[in-house]
Amino acid sequence: MKSTQLTAARGSRPREDGFALIEKVRALSPAQGGDTPAAALTAYVGEDVRSRAVAAGYQAHIPKPVDPAALAALVSGLTKQG
Repeated sequence: MKSTQLTAARGSRPREDGFALIEKVRALSPAQGGDTPAAALTAYVGEDVRSRAVAAGYQAHIPKPVDPAALAALVSGLTKQG
């Protein structure tokens, strides 16, 4: 079975926000993917939003609109860490 290399989630989602999602992911064991690198993609910007995302368990906060080159570099860096 192929493991997940990166989780990217929108901060605002229909039934559950991205913060609740990452809390569930981080509650999993490493074998189940609990330590999978993750990035939050949100329309919100600011240090408070970035801090909340990192405190929730994301390694990165990516404000929209996303610069494709910056996103590619971030994904590359996060997947090398994992």
